[in-house]
Amino acid sequence: MSSDNAQQLNVYVQGQGFPILCLHGHPGSGSSLSVFTNHLSQRFQTLAPDLRGYGKSRFHGNFEMIDHIYDLEALLDRFQIEKCLILGWSLGGILAMELALKLPQRISGLILVATSARPIGNHPPVTWQDNLYTGVAALLGCINPNWQWNIETFGKRSLLRYLIQQHTPSTYRYIATEAVPAYLQTSAAATRALYTAIQARYNRLPDLQQIQCPSLVLTGAQDYHITADSSRETSQYLKDCQLHCYPNTAHLFPWEIPDQVLHDIDQWLQKHGEL
Repeated sequence: MSSDNAQQLNVYVQGQGFPILCLHGHPGSGSSLSVFTNHLSQRFQTLAPDLRGYGKSRFHGNFEMIDHIYDLEALLDRFQIEKCLILGWSLGGILAMELALKLPQRISGLILVATSARPIGNHPPVTWQDNLYTGVAALLGCINPNWQWNIETFGKRSLLRYLIQQHTPSTYRYIATEAVPAYLQTSAAATRALYTAIQARYNRLPDLQQIQCPSLVLTGAQDYHITADSSRETSQYLKDCQLHCYPNTAHLFPWEIPDQVLHDIDQWLQKHGEL
């Protein structure tokens, strides 16, 4: 597979101004980044694609992680974007760093959310009860995110306890409206591509010194999927980097404390002016 086989991705475009490419994680979709795009599109143009094999970017057959990069480069060409900022959450942050390494002249800054150039997790083993409770909590959350009984009975005993620390109705609303649909639309091929890369012990730390643009690294202190230490390690290899580690939050911290996260992003953007 090469750049000649790049897929045209489904993309959600909002706002006008300097472009910010917003990249989702796994499982995810462009629409699951609304916590960022609805806010940033008030001053910027946000482009949030469904990556290959996710959301509405359907793809039949297997592919590799590098194919995401080909697709994203083709997307920048399609929208005639000469220079942009990238915001990437989890897998999206890994792709953001890859794009900054491949296209340094086109990437003016990185906002890296719950991600790492050498991702390390400390997720406990998953039981059948974890999966059952997660399914029930998600289903009931879709019906009524404010149902405290569901949060206490199923949510706090499900896999959500490793994804969030603050079991609030607003967090469950994001999970119900954005995480669940994205999970259902994520293809098996996309999952295989990701886990193949993880099994190959992905590590880009030695190459990060090549990235010259400023970066902002945001992490949740209790992240089980990509640990805060792993994100902090990445920040230490980036030349011009600011780090925020949020206590009492986990991998989905932008849905736990959106106001704080958006405030810190705004402050960083203001500091760096026209990136």
